[in-house]
Amino acid sequence: MRPLSEQDIRTSFINCSKGEAKRLSIPRDLDERPWDDLDFLGWRDPGAPDRSYLVTERADRLVGVALRFPASQRGFLHRSLCSLCLTTHPGSGVSLMTARKAGAAGREGNSVGIYMCTDLSCPLYIRGKKKPEAGGRFEESLTMDEQIARMMGNLSAFLDKLSA
Repeated sequence: MRPLSEQDIRTSFINCSKGEAKRLSIPRDLDERPWDDLDFLGWRDPGAPDRSYLVTERADRLVGVALRFPASQRGFLHRSLCSLCLTTHPGSGVSLMTARKAGAAGREGNSVGIYMCTDLSCPLYIRGKKKPEAGGRFEESLTMDEQIARMMGNLSAFLDKLSA
């Protein structure tokens, strides 16, 4: 992914108003992000524990999505699987992220959900740059490039549902 500026990020959102996009919290460490290892930029809002954001390149344009997830999560006795990167995490490492749909459907309250790594570090898990605390990744016969393509296909399917 190419490095993004604050302006790039703020103008990319498809499921919130321009005012909401202007007010959302942007990561302060954009210059330090491992852009070569990212297929999308994901971050949690430090001021709002139930909000996260994701920005990706899609069809030669940036698409940003505001996400919400439950602030309180289940205990640590279970493991969950991320629907994007297929990494397992214990406890609250995977969350049901919901996004308001774009356009009129979103203004009417319609949303779409997907189970994702709570820290939105899927690209780093696939590349082995980050390890889940006590979960893991299944050993696969797919190459890393094929796993990345699958993850991006899963993300694309989720984004398609937001626009439908």
